[in-house]
Amino acid sequence: MAVTESVANFTLCPKFEKTFSILGKKWNGLIIEVLLNEGTVRFKDLVASISKCSDRVLVERLKELEHCGIVTRNTHPDSSRVDYSLTQKGRELGPVMDAAHQWGDKWFGEN
Repeated sequence: MAVTESVANFTLCPKFEKTFSILGKKWNGLIIEVLLNEGTVRFKDLVASISKCSDRVLVERLKELEHCGIVTRNTHPDSSRVDYSLTQKGRELGPVMDAAHQWGDKWFGEN
């Protein structure tokens, strides 16, 4: 089989495409990383941890991650406090994020 034939026959797995549409979106990986390391976090603490992301975009990304079942938004009825945490689905991204760290350490060193 010629190389062009094998490339022409290759198709990406829809589940893989969906995964990267979530993880590849700017700021999502950083949000997940903060929540993996910090657990339940208030919005203001997410803002402080991901300082280059605007509040508007952070809210948008959190809503998207919540819609995907990766993040849960927790409201406290006795106050106006709102915080965010990972669902089981989100916590299972831990090994993926660890692998990304290892790859970055190998290929980007101290930069």
